[in-house]
Amino acid sequence: MLKVLCISTVASLFMATSTLALDRSLSPEGAELYIISPKNGETISGPVTVLFGLKGMGVAPAGTERENTGHHHLLINTGLPAMDLPVPSDEQHKHFGKGQTETTIELPKGKHSLQLLLGNHLHVPHNPVVASEVIEITVK
Repeated sequence: MLKVLCISTVASLFMATSTLALDRSLSPEGAELYIISPKNGETISGPVTVLFGLKGMGVAPAGTERENTGHHHLLINTGLPAMDLPVPSDEQHKHFGKGQTETTIELPKGKHSLQLLLGNHLHVPHNPVVASEVIEITVK
């Protein structure tokens, strides 16, 4: 009986994850996400203010399910996460679920990569993915 319960629990978790993995919102053709500032290759003093740009879609807080909208995630010194799961939340994946369009971050001296990724109401990237180009900056 315990084995059946455990298998059933695992199956339920798998189904929940599978359902979540399929819940990618569609993004319109031509949607564009970009970093307004800082500029690629720029050398700056900290703290670093990052301004987010978005064309062809709107910004809505996390949890708000509205067509052609999403909220920003700033990826710091990392690549794109899995596209079929919510964006992780840690030091390399900053969430802006209140609809923010800029942030100020502290980065140690040295070279850093920054990229924006738009997530839907559940923090899952859109289909097709709406992400900025990766920029590199140096903090002096």
